[in-house]
Amino acid sequence: MTELREKMIRDMQLRRFSTRTQNSYVSEVRQLAGHYRRSPDKITSEEVQDYLLYLTNVKRLSWSTCNLAVCAFRFFYSVTLGNELEYLDIPARKNRARLPEVLSRDDVESLFAAASNPKHRVLLMTTYSAGLRVSEVVCLKPEHLDRSRMTIRVELAKGNKDRYTLLSQRLLFELDRYLEIYRPTAWLFFTDDRERHMHISTAQKIYTKIRNKAGVTRGRGIHTLRHCFATHLLEAGNDPRTIQVLMGHSHITTTTRYLHLTRGRLSSVKSPLDLTEGAAAGSLSC
Repeated sequence: MTELREKMIRDMQLRRFSTRTQNSYVSEVRQLAGHYRRSPDKITSEEVQDYLLYLTNVKRLSWSTCNLAVCAFRFFYSVTLGNELEYLDIPARKNRARLPEVLSRDDVESLFAAASNPKHRVLLMTTYSAGLRVSEVVCLKPEHLDRSRMTIRVELAKGNKDRYTLLSQRLLFELDRYLEIYRPTAWLFFTDDRERHMHISTAQKIYTKIRNKAGVTRGRGIHTLRHCFATHLLEAGNDPRTIQVLMGHSHITTTTRYLHLTRGRLSSVKSPLDLTEGAAAGSLSC
């Protein structure tokens, strides 16, 4: 490890950046250095800007991906090197406000039925029943399951916050069978090396494989199951504030966006076309 990389990691650790953020920032700076085949401290502001244009215009990467590179470069040059980049004052761009995709309860059940491997089925069921991020579910430990309170403890979640979420009775039944077969020790979902937890990309691949097997066409990533958790709870009449706590949202507005997706909320509203006199006449003519 070079001194610069070591210093950058130390600077991020002092600011309590998550391991995932640290790895992402280091990777972006390494790719910048590889592009110019020079140490990053020898790269000028203009060259950094040219590289960002290359990512946008040539590689056609998404704005969120390019923005990650911008954040990494700002940190490296301003904090690690102590030099402000003159031409990296890039204005923030509004992201497209997309509503998350949500599966029906029948589709979710189809996923579970298609998962013949007990570990894969329990992975998906845990993600859905507790509303977990993929980074949270792969880092669960057996001791995080509190049977007496029927809760799951989520440690060092987004924003370095701990929280409790639901432990489903049905999930607990599946977990008991899973624990008996696999006998996990350090991590609930482990790799071939039982001392290491499952990688996020592995969980994503498991979800995609089972989704295709089940013939479910919506919900491209495993994070869909977290969206389903919130939406289905709202449809069941639970209040947004409770769901906010269970999901670990910092702001209630993040939770209330799921109100747009609830089936009961949409089906109870009539189109103005159905309220006109012609609507009544049309129903009689049938």
